[in-house]
Amino acid sequence: MSDFNWCHGPSCHTNQTVDRIRGTKGNKVLRTRKVPQTPWNAKSFFKYFCSQGCAHLFIQEHIDEFIALHPRAEALETPISDPVKVKHRSDYSWGTSEWTTTEFKPLDNA
Repeated sequence: MSDFNWCHGPSCHTNQTVDRIRGTKGNKVLRTRKVPQTPWNAKSFFKYFCSQGCAHLFIQEHIDEFIALHPRAEALETPISDPVKVKHRSDYSWGTSEWTTTEFKPLDNA
């Protein structure tokens, strides 16, 4: 297995940066970047893209194909406990801050 992937960004090879320039004098080209395979990106879609920009351009270009492969015909639901309003208070040197949050927990489906 290779220790890199070529960036899948549809216009990666057109971005004008010095690190993309390849070739001999008179035969220069802009080349797609290599994406090193590291523990950081091993379980992420970033193992296929050199930047967020390339990833977003790829997604914009291919999102309809992805959705056609995995359509969602109905909404997903997660059972939760009844919501409970919880009051919070913090005392600071300049005064007191109070706020309310609504807390709930997902129920175990087992």
